[in-house]
This record gives sequence, C-alpha cells and structure tokens, in this order.
Amino acid sequence: MANPKFYESGIKDVEFGVDVKIVKPVNLYGCKIGDGVFIGPFVEIQKNVTVGARSKIQSHTFICELVTIGNDCFVGHGVMFINDLFAAGGPAGGDQAKWQKTIIGQGVSIGSNATILPVSIADNAVIGAGAVVTKDIEEAGVYAGNPAKKIREL
Repeated sequence: MANPKFYESGIKDVEFGVDVKIVKPVNLYGCKIGDGVFIGPFVEIQKNVTVGARSKIQSHTFICELVTIGNDCFVGHGVMFINDLFAAGGPAGGDQAKWQKTIIGQGVSIGSNATILPVSIADNAVIGAGAVVTKDIEEAGVYAGNPAKKIREL
C-alpha cells in the first residue's frame, strides 16, 4: 500500500499591509495583501496576486495567479477566479505562458459563487451571485447571468 504525500496549508512569502485580518485556515503564498484587508476562512490566494486596501475576501474563495483586485472591493463566498482558458483544448498545466491575467477595478462587488475568467472589470461594477464573467466589463453597472450581462445601471 502506498503512502500519500501530505502538504500543509499556510501562509508563506506574503507581503502584508497594516491592520489585515485573517480567519484561519487559509492558504496564502507569494501574494500582496493591502492595508485593512479581511480574508475569511478556507481561502486560497496564489502567488503574483495583489489584493487592494480595505477589500474583503469571503470564505471558500479561490484567487489564482495573475489576479489584481483593486481597493475597497468585496469578493463573496465561493468565488472562483480562472487564469487558464484551455486554449489548446485542455489545461495548460505548468505552462504559465498560456495563463492570462484578471484585473478587478476599484470598489467592485462580486457576489457569492461567481466565476471570473481572465477579464478586466471596471470600477464600481457589481457582479451578481452565480454570474460567469467571460468578457471585459467596461462600465459600472449590475451584471448577472451566464454569461454575465448588464441588467441595470447603478
């Protein structure tokens, strides 16, 4: 019978601002977390991610490499960020040249269980719970659905 390899979740090589609040367990590594950020339990934030000041990341959220989140953002429970679009018909795996970046503007709110593909989201946009964002969002408003579409002005 084979013995599995065990890996520990934890916090490694993270640049923290002041007054950051974290509810463990979390898995944070190689990222930058701004002043006054809140991170809930069961969150993973990978390397080369920046979370802006005063943003809130709720439980069970996954933020993959190459994501930048602006200041004063809210990321709901269970939000998934994606950086691999399976451009070659399957996962890029470790080929980081195939991964793409995501830019979240200032004051953006993302509802629980939304999925965010590699896109840019304009300042002050609201992404509804369960939405799947497949294209850039270029102006503030409320976006919902799969694929996410603007459903009203703010």
